[in-house]
Amino acid sequence: MPELSGPHRAGSLAPGATIGMMGGGQLGRMAAVAAARLGFRVHVFTPERESPAAQVSAAATVAGWHDAEALARFAAAVDVVTFEFENVPGDALDLVAARVPVAPSPAVLRTCQDRIAEKTFLERAAVAVGPWAPIRSPEDAEAAVAAVGVPCVLKTTRLGYDGKGQATLRAPGDLPAALARLAGADGGFRPLVAEAFIDFACEVSVVVARDRAGRIVAYDTVENRHRRHILDLTIAPARVAPAVADAAQAAARRVAEAIGLVGLICVEFFVTRDGRVLANEIAPRPHNSGHWTIEACAVSQFEQQVRAVAGLPLGAPARHSDALMKNLIGEEIGAFPALLATPGLIPHHYGKLEVRPGRKMGHVTRLFPRGGLPGEDAIASAFPPLP
Repeated sequence: MPELSGPHRAGSLAPGATIGMMGGGQLGRMAAVAAARLGFRVHVFTPERESPAAQVSAAATVAGWHDAEALARFAAAVDVVTFEFENVPGDALDLVAARVPVAPSPAVLRTCQDRIAEKTFLERAAVAVGPWAPIRSPEDAEAAVAAVGVPCVLKTTRLGYDGKGQATLRAPGDLPAALARLAGADGGFRPLVAEAFIDFACEVSVVVARDRAGRIVAYDTVENRHRRHILDLTIAPARVAPAVADAAQAAARRVAEAIGLVGLICVEFFVTRDGRVLANEIAPRPHNSGHWTIEACAVSQFEQQVRAVAGLPLGAPARHSDALMKNLIGEEIGAFPALLATPGLIPHHYGKLEVRPGRKMGHVTRLFPRGGLPGEDAIASAFPPLP
C-alpha cells in the first residue's frame, strides 16, 4: 500500500485526518463511531439519501456508484479510503484508488466479490473448502451438479448475501426451477457455483486484521447460528474443540496473508461432524459475527479496521468477557425499549427509518465472565421474547 496522503505521522494518519467510507450501512456507522474515538473524521460515499453511516459521520457524498465526478470529488476530500460492504463496484474503487490509498485493495475486493474467484483463491492458499463446481453457462449446469452431487446449493457468483441469490437442489430434477429462480432481472443467465450440501455440526467464523507491515491479529473463533439464512446469534467463544478453533484461526491468518490484506476480513467456516474446518466465504470488512467485540474486547473489530487502514498499531484482540450477540431483524426492533429496560443487555439501534422483513435493524449483546457462558437452555432464554 502506498504511503498515506494528507496529515500523517511516521506513515500513519494523524488526528484530524479524514477516512473515506464507501457504503453507508450499519457497519460503516459503527466504524465511523470508532474512528471518531481515535480523532478521525469519516466521509461517507453512498447512493442512499438516508444512511446509517452518514447520520454519525462528518460528511457524506450521496451519489451513484458510477458517478465519476462525484467519486473524484470524494477521493479529493479524504486521506485514505475503505469500504463497509463488498458490493461496491470494482470500477468505482479503481477510480478512487487512482487518487488516494484504498484498503483493502481493489484486488482483494474483486476476489471476495466473485464466488468462483474466491473459492479458487482459497484452494490456492491451501485452505480447505467443500466440493464445488463453477457454472459459467447454462450448458455447464448439469455437469456441475453431477460433479458435486445432490443435495447441493446453487449460488450466484456475485451480489448474494443473507440467503439471497441461492437455491437448494434436493434432486437433479430441481435444476431447471433453480436456474429460473436465479436468473437475472432480464431473465438471462447469471454465472453460478454449485456447492455440495455440507452436513455440518456448526458454523464458526474468525475476524482477522493485518496492517501494512504484515502484522496480523485475530479475534477468537466464534459460533454462529442462522435463521432464514440470516445470522441470528453469535456465541463468543465458539463451543468447539480447541483443535477446531485453532484450525479456523490458522486458516483465517493464512487467508489474510495470501490475499495481501491491509484492513480487516472475516472468514466463515463450516465445521463438519468429524471435526474438519471448511471455509465458506470471505468478507473483506467488519462482519456481523464480530459485533460482540464492541463490548467484550478492549479494541473492537471496528476500531481495528480503522487502525489498520490508518497505519496505526493494531490493538490486542483478546476478549475480557464471553458474549452472546443477537441480531434484531425487521419487526424485532420494536422490542428496543424493552431491551433498554432489561439489566445486563446492551442494545444497538442502527438508525434505519424503514422496517422491512429480513432487514438488520440493530443488535443486542449480553456479557458473561470469561469461561462463564451459560448452557444451551439458558442461551435460548438469554434475551427477552421478540416480536
